[in-house]
Amino acid sequence: MSTEAMAEGLGQDHGGTGHGSGHDDHGGHASPGFYWMIGGILTVITAVEVAIFYIPFLASVLVPTLLVLSAAKFLLVVMFFMHLKYDSRIFAGVFLAGLVLAAFMTVALIILYKVLPNYDIMG
Repeated sequence: MSTEAMAEGLGQDHGGTGHGSGHDDHGGHASPGFYWMIGGILTVITAVEVAIFYIPFLASVLVPTLLVLSAAKFLLVVMFFMHLKYDSRIFAGVFLAGLVLAAFMTVALIILYKVLPNYDIMG
């Protein structure tokens, strides 16, 4: 996709043609068609996730594959539907700080309740 086509899809004007100017300018936000395209991509990824679950020879790589696909969906939703791609970096930092804290707490709780009880500290 060319830079001009991407700019037009995002509602940005690079001069000369008049596209994306006036009342149709969304301040750099994507057009409704672009959101439909992202929704379509999310639908395809979800269909692949469901299909992978039912393919027997992929059982050995099921969890890593589903984690990668889920991470891709997560990034698409965060960047476009939560508008973090177009907002201030401060908002992205606040979101990422909460995400890192949640990931840390999840790992800490798994270690606390699943890993540590398997060690015999007293004996």
